[in-house]
Amino acid sequence: MDLLAEPKLKRPFRRRVFLIPGGEAVPPAFYRELYLRQGAAQADLAEMALALRPGRGPASWRVSGAMEAGFCETEVELLPWADLVPGAAGQAIGPGLAGRIRTLWIYLATGALLRLFKLRPVAVLALLVPPAVLSGLAVLALAAGLLLAEALAALIWPPAGWLAGLVLAGVLLLRVRFPPLPLADLGLLARQRGALPPALAERMGRFRAVLSEALRSECDELLVVGHSTGAVLAVSLMADLLRGGLPAHRPALALLTLGQRVPLLSFLPEARRFRRDLNALAAAAELTWIDVSAPEDPLCFALCDPVSVSGVAPEGQLWPLVISAALSETLSPARRRGLQGRPGLRHLQYLCAYDRPGDYDVFRVTAGPKPLAERFRGRAPSRGRIDRASSGHVTMGAPRAEAQRPVR
Repeated sequence: MDLLAEPKLKRPFRRRVFLIPGGEAVPPAFYRELYLRQGAAQADLAEMALALRPGRGPASWRVSGAMEAGFCETEVELLPWADLVPGAAGQAIGPGLAGRIRTLWIYLATGALLRLFKLRPVAVLALLVPPAVLSGLAVLALAAGLLLAEALAALIWPPAGWLAGLVLAGVLLLRVRFPPLPLADLGLLARQRGALPPALAERMGRFRAVLSEALRSECDELLVVGHSTGAVLAVSLMADLLRGGLPAHRPALALLTLGQRVPLLSFLPEARRFRRDLNALAAAAELTWIDVSAPEDPLCFALCDPVSVSGVAPEGQLWPLVISAALSETLSPARRRGLQGRPGLRHLQYLCAYDRPGDYDVFRVTAGPKPLAERFRGRAPSRGRIDRASSGHVTMGAPRAEAQRPVR
């Protein structure tokens, strides 16, 4: 049965979605095609129908959804920022290694690295993989130069051999580009010890203007989705939206953070404004904030309440509602085997289909007829949620107290 062809007895639910990805150098078409492919796969597994059409520009698309006895019209717009990230598209071994070591030193010198390790060791170990890989390549480059130098020194004039070896090592370190490694965007966020660099602050200003325009559009829900490091930007954008004042007639506001890496910024000493943003959102009755993560994802701070662990939980904290994607339950054994040894794909799973979906899947959230507040009303936080403040971190606000989330 073609669900989209059924007669619509009432106006479809209308939604504007703004997707803020991580800092990986991925073209907008990647996310559009991912949504198309994975949405078709999810529709085959559940009673739903999705149809995609072009959006207003290359970074947007429209979705018609029929499910749960209702219809929805959604416009999805991507808010990319990876072009600001040095090395997001890959870079030479030498500069890449220097940048990663500089970033690690910032976290080590500020004490943030130790606090992050106490919070979720596997996520910190993931930070160490790229510099370890680049260090190994640097050693290989130097070894290749040394071997060439020794060979030429034995055959011809020794100084010429050593000069040729030095040139070879320099070419390998400074000219040979290595494919992108994860967490390149961390260098941009940590460059000023937590304060936003000017280029990113200017880009955020553009994003705020887009959201402000959407706030006055004819839709029922404005949903901001932040994936990976993009969750950091999503938090600040939503806080700025509330800080700027809301019109009397507006859509419902919703924030969905997926596989978040919030502590990577909030633990840095100069991230004072970002910590204020977290504190403000946690007590905002004007929105709904759902945080989804999976313990099986090594590239995020899974089940960590980003407000509480940052030490800025206000009294009567409302948000976020922390729930688990629980890949061990929502994916079949065959699907889980396909993700083994591929942490990047596990980190992307939040935007993909689940063959044993629970109460979260991105297609019902973005293309379904229920607003986020209604979809998760009455849902308790997942077991295993971490909501203790990291020791030694600068705090804001009073100690956390549980409160009843507003019912809309």
